[in-house]
Amino acid sequence: MSKELPYIVPSTQPEVEEVFAVHQTSIEFYQEVQTRSEFQIYCEWYYQTAAENQRELQRMRGELNIMGWFRRR
Repeated sequence: MSKELPYIVPSTQPEVEEVFAVHQTSIEFYQEVQTRSEFQIYCEWYYQTAAENQRELQRMRGELNIMGWFRRR
């Protein structure tokens, strides 16, 4: 039992605060990395969808406008 006592002594308060500060900083860093990664994926999806929509619009402008024949304004 007396051999286990040195392992029970708690760390000093500044050491504990420093460990928690480093841990919190690590968590915030990885959350920031994840947020930026998700934003990058969203931006790539958005630009791809916008390009597809622009190509579709150009294709639709080249087609015949059948409804225009019926309306004749």
